[in-house]
Amino acid sequence: MERIEAQRRIRELSDNILAQVSDGENPFIKIPIRGSSNVVWNEDQGLLSLGDKQSKRYFINVAHAKKFMQTLLVAAFSNQLLDQDMHTSLREAFYSLKHTLKGSKENTFEEQSESNATFVDLEVALDILRDELHINADRRGVAAGEVVIEDRGDTIDWSKLGSGGWAIPGNVEDIEFKNVTADYMLVVEKNATFDRLHEDKFWKKHNCVLIGTQGQAARGIRRLIHQLNGKFKLPVYAFTDSDPYGWYIYSVIKIGSMNLAHVSSKLGTPQTKFLGLTISDIYKYELENAIIKAKDVDLKRAHDLLNYPWFKHKEWESEIKMMIKKKVKAEQKALAQKHLKFVSEEYLPEKIENKDFLP
Repeated sequence: MERIEAQRRIRELSDNILAQVSDGENPFIKIPIRGSSNVVWNEDQGLLSLGDKQSKRYFINVAHAKKFMQTLLVAAFSNQLLDQDMHTSLREAFYSLKHTLKGSKENTFEEQSESNATFVDLEVALDILRDELHINADRRGVAAGEVVIEDRGDTIDWSKLGSGGWAIPGNVEDIEFKNVTADYMLVVEKNATFDRLHEDKFWKKHNCVLIGTQGQAARGIRRLIHQLNGKFKLPVYAFTDSDPYGWYIYSVIKIGSMNLAHVSSKLGTPQTKFLGLTISDIYKYELENAIIKAKDVDLKRAHDLLNYPWFKHKEWESEIKMMIKKKVKAEQKALAQKHLKFVSEEYLPEKIENKDFLP
């Protein structure tokens, strides 16, 4: 989104408040409710999204007044960032906004959790990504492949960044893709797996974009995947541990998350397929000596997944129930039991060639 559009939405918010004051009304801000009661599964889109429930935050209301003030402070601060074409972190924003109101002992914000929540409220109210307001998330993740980008005036070739790859920033909105010749994206959960595949030049041999999430995919990573899929139609294959947490990491990349359901359309990539590791793979590739006994918390999480509508496919239900029955799980690195390059030379190429994916 262009800065001018983001600022237009902030002005529209402020103009509505001014109009309410001019009409003698108690000014309010409409904010869609972000609680689980208002999160819906949109099967047609393959995404989590917010429902129609909204709340009104009034100025003349003892329970609302402070949050009303905080919302306008955050909106004004975001507009200033856009005016100056500056970016900042949530932590910096908190300290920039925190002060004592003149003539009182009341602080604008006491804890960063307050300002963080207010930025999300503004994000929801304006139907805009926080990133588009120039508020950066923490950076996490790494990429490699035949991709050339321009990032704030610098041309960066992801295929020529040595052993470390390209560190994915928390905000990827300013990135311009100059050249993308890859055939698909391979998204891997663990650093060690990314390092193995990168050292083996998997992305070069198989002409793909290799992305490491370092656990749960951060906003910047999910946005990057969404952009590459949307602009270049690159298929997305997720490769995680064989446990409920790895499978949930895959689902967040695919359909979004409960906490960020309001921006699933910009962060989720419904075309994502699950490449592995599955429970079936443990036995297919004779990895029984590398399995880990599942704990009660793992089994409970697995039962939870069975209740999610996006896991209600016969293939997924079979895998999850097998994990519960056998009470086992496995890490990606279990494949190293065969040999160190097994994952890059045999496992992944075979699964991709055979289209051995889960939906």
